[in-house]
Amino acid sequence: MEAIELSGVKLKLLSDKAIYLSDVDILLVSDVHLGKSETFQAAGIPVSNQVNQASLQRLQTLCETFQPETLFILGDLFHSKLALVDEVLDGWFNFLAATQVDVNLILGNHDRALVSTLQQLSIKCITTAIQVENVVLSHEPSPQPTCLNICGHVHPCIRLKSKLDNLRLPCFYFDYAQNMLILPSFGEFTGGYEMPLTRNSTAYIVAGDRVIAING
Repeated sequence: MEAIELSGVKLKLLSDKAIYLSDVDILLVSDVHLGKSETFQAAGIPVSNQVNQASLQRLQTLCETFQPETLFILGDLFHSKLALVDEVLDGWFNFLAATQVDVNLILGNHDRALVSTLQQLSIKCITTAIQVENVVLSHEPSPQPTCLNICGHVHPCIRLKSKLDNLRLPCFYFDYAQNMLILPSFGEFTGGYEMPLTRNSTAYIVAGDRVIAING
């Protein structure tokens, strides 16, 4: 866990690729992509579907640890319409029953077309960026002049190279110029986009059970 303060906002960056905002009792995750395996399987590509349960178990553990008043998912909870099969939905309902957490979903590019279904899954769907005190939560980056923007969508990661190693690790990526913090993708099977380290950025790298800050 890395406790930091950005633009007057206190955050706990968690090695499970989540953020806890203690002042407002909110847990944040982004880009869970439940059912991505099932979507690939529907196209004839054999991919294990165990990643759904692994993602939900991590999310359940976080909810049990922090007992947040609200879980905000910053887009792409489900991967596609093909993801909404019984096994995936049963896993989601089991998660809700175990945690009893209120779920707010800021719709992402993967789940905007699913809103009519998602509203039947005990999910409050939000179609645009939303401001919570002095934080703007969004799926796609939505930089604001006066507020910290916390978003997802990008799946940021950093590549670390040495003579012996070449590592590609997920990270929380803070852009000072835009006052914007991007979450890593929470899902187990999502890939990542390599971000540049510049003088105007800090990458908070997820390395095992640690979060390590590296400045540009």
